[in-house]
Amino acid sequence: MKPSQVNGSQRTIMHIDMDAFFASVEQQINPSLRGKPIAVVGSNERTVVTTSSYEAREYGVKTGMTKYEAKRLCPHIILVEGNTGRYTDTCRRLVEIYSHYTPVIEVYSVDEVFLDIAGSIPLFNSAEDIAKKIKQDIHKHLGRLTCSIGIAPNKLLAKLASDMKKPDGLFIIKEKDVRSLLENLPVQNLWGIGPKLAKHLASIGITTCGELGQAQVTQLKHTFGIIGERLALIAQGIDDSPVIPSEKESDAKSVGHSMTLEKDISDKETIERLILQLSEMVGRRMRKGGYSGRTVALTIRYSDFSTLSKRKTIGTSINDGLNIYLVACDILNAIRPCHPVRLLGVCVSNLHKDYTQIPLFPAERTKQKVVRVMDEINNRYGEFSITSGTLLNRYHHKGVISPAWRPKGIKCINLANHTGKKKPS
Repeated sequence: MKPSQVNGSQRTIMHIDMDAFFASVEQQINPSLRGKPIAVVGSNERTVVTTSSYEAREYGVKTGMTKYEAKRLCPHIILVEGNTGRYTDTCRRLVEIYSHYTPVIEVYSVDEVFLDIAGSIPLFNSAEDIAKKIKQDIHKHLGRLTCSIGIAPNKLLAKLASDMKKPDGLFIIKEKDVRSLLENLPVQNLWGIGPKLAKHLASIGITTCGELGQAQVTQLKHTFGIIGERLALIAQGIDDSPVIPSEKESDAKSVGHSMTLEKDISDKETIERLILQLSEMVGRRMRKGGYSGRTVALTIRYSDFSTLSKRKTIGTSINDGLNIYLVACDILNAIRPCHPVRLLGVCVSNLHKDYTQIPLFPAERTKQKVVRVMDEINNRYGEFSITSGTLLNRYHHKGVISPAWRPKGIKCINLANHTGKKKPS
């Protein structure tokens, strides 16, 4: 199969990657930060750099560094506490811009999207013209934010292309140029090949895409298992994965939330209150997506970074926070944490759609109505605007944007409301 064809049809895929997204949003909001080295970090002592501005990157500041490492490299760096609601709101506004050019939009992460623009090219003259118009629209509606755009016959190559000219770049990979472009390209430059896999490939003498493409598929499958065949394909620039809009994504397999605590805790009552908070967050998202589930998992990470996860399956499906909490507490009592706790997570799996369940007994129907009204209030005014008395003194967790976040659907988490702050207008 040629890189540009799926089921015989020609494809043109665009990958848009926002440049230093979190930092750029902060510099757009606060003009005093423009042109200066900044790093977007979390709110507690255990925070790491989530994004650094290009001015900070010149000093070697990278994502994942602690704020102390960042300051050692760049003593005059400005640390800015991230505002996740601001970034997700900006992402929604960007998606609105993209929707003017194609309905086929896959939000890959909060700062990356894939667009299938094959059907739109006749309306806008060329793929390059579409890219330039999108850049102009972003500048018009979102100020100084910039993006790097890659255009290619498939998603793999489009993502590679967007990395070719950064920041504020535009790079087009044509099918006739794929072979020569990939021949000497380091394998780690390809989407899907991380540092560990690249190291493993190097151990068997493969460092470039050309070498990987010439390797025997049987050898690759023997060494790397099921992904061996895919490695041979992507080394040749072959990728038949479609752009999947959110409404066509497969049903969720699980719904979960976790939080890293500002300080380690040992008090059982505090741990249980945090589990209740997480359970309410999980239940609200499940109800929003129309899901119920039968398997509850509790994850605990201790102060020494050892992690324990246990799950329990019950006979009936649930989606309200209290019932999720009760099952999670059963797991907690079985675990009996023996060290101070650093992180807690609650997850519900074994999901099914739950559109028609009507409780049999009046008390249960009344409870369901109360939960529905609470959801409506919290949807309008922010998470935990109305809640149980136990959570009045809840932990104000600074939400972190999950890689699975999407602007809508069950994967949409309104992180702006985790802190109790209002969304920015």
